[in-house]
Amino acid sequence: MTPAPAAIAFENVSKTYGEEHRAALDGVSLAVAGQEFLAIVGPSGSGKSTLLRLVNRLTEPSAGTVSCEGEDVRAADPIALRRRIGYVFQGVGLFPHLTVAENIAITPRLTGWDRARIEARVREMLALVRLPAAFGGRFPRALSGGEAQRIGVARALAAGPRIMLMDEPFGALDPLTRDALGRDYRRLHDELGLTTLMITHDMLEAVLIADDIAVMHAGKLIERGTPHALMTAAKHEYVRELMQTPRRQAERLNALTEGRPR
Repeated sequence: MTPAPAAIAFENVSKTYGEEHRAALDGVSLAVAGQEFLAIVGPSGSGKSTLLRLVNRLTEPSAGTVSCEGEDVRAADPIALRRRIGYVFQGVGLFPHLTVAENIAITPRLTGWDRARIEARVREMLALVRLPAAFGGRFPRALSGGEAQRIGVARALAAGPRIMLMDEPFGALDPLTRDALGRDYRRLHDELGLTTLMITHDMLEAVLIADDIAVMHAGKLIERGTPHALMTAAKHEYVRELMQTPRRQAERLNALTEGRPR
C-alpha cells in the first residue's frame, strides 16, 4: 500500500531576500502528517513565519518544493489554495465594518455557499468556539481580545479546511485567556481531525499542546521531536537550553507552592 502523502511537506526549501540574498530559510526539509499538531519554535528571525507563509503562497520559495496534501503549491491557484487552508494570526485582523457573523461568513460566501447554509454554519462556528449565537450581530470593536481571537478561529474554520496555519495566535492575550484558548483549540484540532502547523515563542505552550515540536535557528531546522523527547534527550545544545525554560518554570512553581525559596 502506498503511504498517504504528508499533509504539508517542505523539501530542501530556501528563501532569500534582497540583492544581498539574505537567507531567511536555508535548506529546510520538514513533513507534517495528516491530523498532526506541529509547533515551530525558535528566536525572532529564525525563519518560522516565512516557513508558514510558504504553505498558502503568501510568499514563494527561492529554492525547493512546498507541497500541500501531495500537490506542489506552486501549481495551485493561490486564491483557491488559501480558501481551503485556515489561517489564524496574532491580532486576528477582523474586518471592523463587518459584524461577527459577516466576518465568519467571508470564505463560505466567496466559495458560493447559499444564504441558509452560511447562516447555519455561522451558528455552528460560534457554538464550536464557545460563544453565544447573539455574538453574530456584534461588531469587532465590542469584543474582548479573547473573544476576537475565538472569532478569528471560527472564521478560519468556517469553510471546513483540513489544514490550519497559526502564527502566534494567542501571543497578545492575557495568561488566563491564552491558556483557555490553547486548550480549546487543541480540543477542536482533535474533534475535527485537523492538521495544525503553529508558530509560537512560548516554549511551555508548545510543550503542552503540540504532538511534535520543530526548532528553528538562523533559517535552519536544527531538531524535531515529541515534547518528551526534546525535554529528556535533545541532541542540539541550543535545543537543550531552550527546553530548560518550561522545566525552570515548573521548578519555580513547585518551590512557591511548597514555600521554598525560588
